[in-house]
Amino acid sequence: MKNKSERYMRSFLVSIQKEDKFFVARCPELCVTSQGKTLEEAQTNIKEAIELYIESFGEDLPREISKPFWTTVEVAHA
Repeated sequence: MKNKSERYMRSFLVSIQKEDKFFVARCPELCVTSQGKTLEEAQTNIKEAIELYIESFGEDLPREISKPFWTTVEVAHA
């Protein structure tokens, strides 16, 4: 069992997209979403949302998963 004062760093993948007037930030590993009026605000808000998630569900965090590989594909359309 972990000592409650023991802390360690963990990285999470976050995607941020501009949607209308806001930047929407998503952490797919934890199913956490946040937003901000600026890119910086979205980054700050998603970090806070992830920290709150960990505070609430820390013992049940999913194990670290391999990071996805992002790519693009071209498709033809009419």
